[in-house]
Amino acid sequence: MLFAIDMGNSTITLGCLTEDRLLFMERLSTNASKTDLEYAIDFKNLFEINGIDVRSIRGSIVSSVVPQLTETVRRAVHKITGMDAMLVGPGVKTGLRILIDNPAQLGSDLVVDAVACLKEYEPPLAIIDMGTATTISVLNEDGCYIGGVILPGILTAVDSLVSRTAQLPRIGFGTPRRVIGTNTVESMKSGLNYGNAACIDGMLDRIEAELGSPVTAVATGGFAEGILPYCRRSIKYDPALLLKGLREIHEKNAEPSRAGEREQEG
Repeated sequence: MLFAIDMGNSTITLGCLTEDRLLFMERLSTNASKTDLEYAIDFKNLFEINGIDVRSIRGSIVSSVVPQLTETVRRAVHKITGMDAMLVGPGVKTGLRILIDNPAQLGSDLVVDAVACLKEYEPPLAIIDMGTATTISVLNEDGCYIGGVILPGILTAVDSLVSRTAQLPRIGFGTPRRVIGTNTVESMKSGLNYGNAACIDGMLDRIEAELGSPVTAVATGGFAEGILPYCRRSIKYDPALLLKGLREIHEKNAEPSRAGEREQEG
């Protein structure tokens, strides 16, 4: 069993997977003030809630876009499992060809998303990850990462809007009754939901025009489920994409002896 963790700026996505099954997936808030012990307690509680025996874990892997917390979380994993977690980064094999100006600048979460998509979907691909930022990664027909788009995330945009205006209230992520709102809250809900959906639809149209071919669009991230119903494009939803990508990368880098152990145990 693999314990996989993806650390984002707002949330940490984590779960346990076997070679062919996701056993559980949960999200925790990213908190830079927590110690490794506090994170270890969080992990232990999640294992217990989901009925996971920590002794059955045979490996762990971490991807992170929060450098100041990376080692804290890795120490927490060691406290719980007694093993060092693999870290997605330089020296780790991913099998992904990255054709951008500076491949070292590509976030590990985007690499993991791309690896997972190539396992399950045919390129060309547009991978939409809706978190603190909304990113769209583009893979060409050969499966090469050729670039992408970075937009303000939904919550980031709402926080900015509310904090910089005197009369706009903070609203929940409710369903708008119509596109044309008849009061302030309904107008904001329309902009939040239909506006972000229209942005995704429009960006996919422009990406396809630039590529000269249609793409398979796949979405993941904490806000994707709420926005996709308002999109006019056909977009596949895969909430566990990051964890499945981490599993693929771990398998590519696992020691042969450990891989053999897993095969015998399976």
